[in-house]
Amino acid sequence: MKISTKGRYALHMLIDLAEHPNNGYISLNEIAKRQGISKKYLEQIIPILNRSDILRTERGAQGGYMLARDPSKITVLDILLLTEGSLAPVDCVGQNSAACERSSECATLPIWKGLADVINGYLAGISLQDIVDRQRALYGGDYVI
Repeated sequence: MKISTKGRYALHMLIDLAEHPNNGYISLNEIAKRQGISKKYLEQIIPILNRSDILRTERGAQGGYMLARDPSKITVLDILLLTEGSLAPVDCVGQNSAACERSSECATLPIWKGLADVINGYLAGISLQDIVDRQRALYGGDYVI
């Protein structure tokens, strides 16, 4: 399994918003500049995040983006499932996969299901707030993600 640039950049963008909760709506230009990510690339990620309950958008001169939920309630798993679709290590354990005709006798299926459970459990246990808190503890609040 490999996380795409889209997934990694979405995570960076949302961590940036979590780090600046009292700044109101934050422009994409500010986020792109702080994170060293192309604004054009972030513009491609916004529609994915807008279809969820994670991001709040405001248009206009004072507009921008902010988290729609508390950062402690948004997990890395939530973000990566939105951007990646599935984190299953093999197709046969994905959420929308058709049952394999050999699944009842497949010796490796329990291995892949176990791996998927470990990956999902690990990522579900890390919130945006956890990441922000860890970074603040390491760098005293003076850092760039």
